[in-house]
Amino acid sequence: MPSADAHRAAVLGSPIAHSLSPVLHRAAYAGLGLDGWSYDRFEIDEEALPGFIDGLDRSWAGLSLTMPLKRAIIPLLDEISPTAASVEAVNTVVFTEDGRRTGDNTDIPGMIAALRERGVEKVESAAVLGAGATASSALAALAVICAGPVTAYVRSRERGDEMRGWGRRLGVDVRVADWAEGARALEAPLVIATTPAGTTDSVAADVPQNPGILFDVLYEPWPTALASAWSARGGAVVGGLDLLVHQAMLQVEQMTGRRPAPLAAMRQAGEAALAAR
Repeated sequence: MPSADAHRAAVLGSPIAHSLSPVLHRAAYAGLGLDGWSYDRFEIDEEALPGFIDGLDRSWAGLSLTMPLKRAIIPLLDEISPTAASVEAVNTVVFTEDGRRTGDNTDIPGMIAALRERGVEKVESAAVLGAGATASSALAALAVICAGPVTAYVRSRERGDEMRGWGRRLGVDVRVADWAEGARALEAPLVIATTPAGTTDSVAADVPQNPGILFDVLYEPWPTALASAWSARGGAVVGGLDLLVHQAMLQVEQMTGRRPAPLAAMRQAGEAALAAR
């Protein structure tokens, strides 16, 4: 377990200037009384990643990884968790006292925790909008909380095949539908939108009268057009900041060895940072 002495951590990715991770982690350190801990951000692409990792000294406790590094980091690690292996994506690296580099994925349990915070323990079926890296993490989360089929709305046959493949690997009954039919997704008890900003604006007008739960993984801009329309219809909305805070809390706990991390303080710091932008 890392001590309370000075340690370093950071988030890596490209682009990285927008990342809220420093705000969240620093708020956690303040709440935990870890005065000697620091957390920064570094613009690092796949080509620069090996050199950056090799240049770290023993003061480093851990790293957060965002795109495009979640898969590129794996060959540089000594081991990864079963959770990370299930989606071939690592967003958390912890450096152990014996010098080993261990990788984990806190996006998946972060999604589950964010939903459970809103009272969502189990659903009978779900829909996923999109088919990128976040969609595979969504499927892994749905493997835990969804009892029935998951319909993935995608733009190409290749993406559909990828989602079916992830479903087989994760034990999820994935059915594929064309993106043009995306309005039908909104009728599911749980809808997880994993697409970039603006992508779901075209279906915002199609939110049903009594919607279920929407999990929109974006946090900026917020609210999205879909989230606003969903709330206006009385539906429950889980946002990207909820996911970000929960996955960051798990990262803090792994890197510092301190539990529980101050979730409320982290969320408050994230909300304040977004409001100031």
